Amino acid sequence: MTVLVAVGLTAGAVSTLPGRADASEVPKEARANRSEELREVFFVGNNWEGTADVINSRGDYAKIGRIDMIPDKKERLWEIYLDPVKLAFFLGIRLGPGEGHDQYVDDMYTTKDGRSVIASRPSFADVVSIDVASGKINWRFPVSGFRSDHMAVSPDGTQVAVSASTSNTVHVLDMATGKEAGRFTAGDKPHENVYTDGGKYLWNMAIGEVNTDLDAPWQDFTKGDRRITVADAMTFQVKKVIDMRERLDAFGRKDLSDALRPVAFTPDESKMYFQVSFFNGFVEYDVHTDKITRVRTLPKNPDTSDDRTTYVNDSRHHGMSMSPRGDKLCIAGTMDDYVTVVNRESLQEGPLVTASKPYWATVSGDGKHCVVSESGTDRVTAIDFATGEKVTSIPVGDHPQRVRLGHVPTDWTGPTTS
Repeated sequence: MTVLVAVGLTAGAVSTLPGRADASEVPKEARANRSEELREVFFVGNNWEGTADVINSRGDYAKIGRIDMIPDKKERLWEIYLDPVKLAFFLGIRLGPGEGHDQYVDDMYTTKDGRSVIASRPSFADVVSIDVASGKINWRFPVSGFRSDHMAVSPDGTQVAVSASTSNTVHVLDMATGKEAGRFTAGDKPHENVYTDGGKYLWNMAIGEVNTDLDAPWQDFTKGDRRITVADAMTFQVKKVIDMRERLDAFGRKDLSDALRPVAFTPDESKMYFQVSFFNGFVEYDVHTDKITRVRTLPKNPDTSDDRTTYVNDSRHHGMSMSPRGDKLCIAGTMDDYVTVVNRESLQEGPLVTASKPYWATVSGDGKHCVVSESGTDRVTAIDFATGEKVTSIPVGDHPQRVRLGHVPTDWTGPTTS
């Protein structure tokens, strides 16, 4: 299967550079058709706060505006409090993946016209479209089950896919209306979504159960069915299932978890890099031969505990992106409190740039920097791909997680109403 990562924050703004973990860059044809009235920006999802900071996508990364992503909070909470089952899951999210906090904004993508931002809201188990000018909700889609998670946008900008993590379902929604176009069943706790092959296929990576303390290697069987599910993006029929457990075992790494976290493809689509639970490093997978080819262990922070139950949602390293030329990988060492740029040919890491619980890694609008969210200090930090050194860091809201490229009107400074 030939693959091409094609996911863009601005719907329809699809990457011709599949090596980027969030694939949020814009191809030439999309740039040619884009309105001159749009401004490229980053959306930073402040998960615990329920806001999205909008910042410059290059240069000084200065803050432009902020959007309240939960303007209907009172209404949603009333619904939850009146339903004992919903309340139980709501509190479970707070005590589990939320680390004692509610999860209000996970993933975000803007529409082609830059007028709306689409967001998944885990604690509210939904996806919403919010008008960036008024701050009001255009539409809302409650997912099946009790938690929404990672999303992806189709290359033509018409559909958005979202993982419903407690129902093992991937919903595909119409971007304009929020109506469901289709769905398919994935593994346990579906997580990352990636459109491939120019939008022909939709890949989903299931991470399994990550909120228990059954984290010893011999307890791995309790984590559930962790697999890659590849579905036809038009018919939503499952075309292929990839079990990385078999591939890792064949490579001699039975010690590694097969729960895939963030992924990145090379520009020629021949290789995929991915992080797995509990591991301070990453894996190289040859797409065409369907085999693991290399595994790279990255340095351990001496202050990082060996107690796997202390890792946030089983993550050791969580967040990776690739330079536009495909020669560098940027790795967020979440529990080891650093970011490093890795030479893809040699797999040699560069300087270890200190960062507090970096959670996500993406690429700046000009392709020069790796941009990470420091969830431990509420900052967004840029690292130079060429030197591996820190460029700048700016403050954002409470617990930034996903950082996505998008667009807003050129004169936009924030919603006119809350």
